[in-house]
Amino acid sequence: MAEQTLTVTVAYGSTKHSITVTGQEGGEATVKDLSDALAQATGVPAPSQKIIFKGKSLKDMEENLSNFGVKQGCKLMMIGKRNSPEEEAELKKLKDIEKSVEQAAKKLEKVDGELTGLKNGFLAKDLQAEALVKLDHRVKVAAEQFMKILEQIDLLSLPENFNDCRLKKKGLVKTVQDFLAQCDKVEAGISDHLAKIQSKNLALADLPVASSSKQAKALRMTSSGSVPFSFSPNMVRNMVKLMGPGASFIMASR
Repeated sequence: MAEQTLTVTVAYGSTKHSITVTGQEGGEATVKDLSDALAQATGVPAPSQKIIFKGKSLKDMEENLSNFGVKQGCKLMMIGKRNSPEEEAELKKLKDIEKSVEQAAKKLEKVDGELTGLKNGFLAKDLQAEALVKLDHRVKVAAEQFMKILEQIDLLSLPENFNDCRLKKKGLVKTVQDFLAQCDKVEAGISDHLAKIQSKNLALADLPVASSSKQAKALRMTSSGSVPFSFSPNMVRNMVKLMGPGASFIMASR
């Protein structure tokens, strides 16, 4: 069985780095794990790295190192160029923006989860309409945050040679656009569920209901002066037929 943690030697220029990599979540170490460790050790960002083992470039980031024959104590080589201080400064700005994206995404995820709960009946029906209105407001706030983030990204003017920055910027734009599409989807789900609730409420409102005065009169006339009957509105509609002012009542046979 392949080792979960291994230490290799990577030559970069005239310097040799001892790199220890550990697989994520107990799995085997991948090329990405090695690349991330090299970025920390050398300052060369992952997109600019070219990792070579036995004359072969390790390009597939998700592939296990063991699949390339990399074992404990193996020697590899890396070539690549460090970013300039100016590009690193721009990368930091993009990383800060990325954190804002993650925070807004968590808020959107929470709204989506609460909407799913409402659809599954985890809240009393008479409280759902108000809850949906609040969810709609929150998803709109999240969408506004994503739009502002897009504006921030758009304001970043990057030189043509800032390849890592330009690549990260492009990825952030795609990520934010995907979250905006998700906002639209969640908002549509809220509108649909709210429309269903309103439709049911209107249907119930259209049902004929005996007035309080007629219901009280029916109860008085059928109580025989002793213990009063207790009819619900549905029972009154099904069991009592009002025949007009001062009329008698016909009780439905059981």
